[in-house]
Amino acid sequence: MIPTNVVMHQQSKVLELSYENGNAYRLPFEFLRVLSPSAEVRGHGPGQETLQTGKRDVGINELEPVGHYAIRPMFSDGHDSGLFSWEYLYFLCENQDALWNDYLDKLKQAGASRDIATTQTGHEGHSCGNK
Repeated sequence: MIPTNVVMHQQSKVLELSYENGNAYRLPFEFLRVLSPSAEVRGHGPGQETLQTGKRDVGINELEPVGHYAIRPMFSDGHDSGLFSWEYLYFLCENQDALWNDYLDKLKQAGASRDIATTQTGHEGHSCGNK
């Protein structure tokens, strides 16, 4: 389902999607970042996912349309390889609570945090392999 309106709210860090059926959804930037459809996050097959940590304060610097089928957010942590199809975004909208709770459970099981970790050297931790 293609949204009729897409609004990026920088201050509240949410992407608002409105649909023809009257439904509107607000997806936090952090939620979009940790559930990015990129291979960097999802891996190349089942069981290859990489748990994203330290993304609580991530922003979106730019939102780029990709043809008539997707958008590509440029996240403030440098991640920009996820193409969010309209279908995938609608899936995220419809399943936001369950997906978010699943993510929080995985963080807890891993002993990880939504906040950026600092190492002994004082550098910020990057869960996507970038430094």
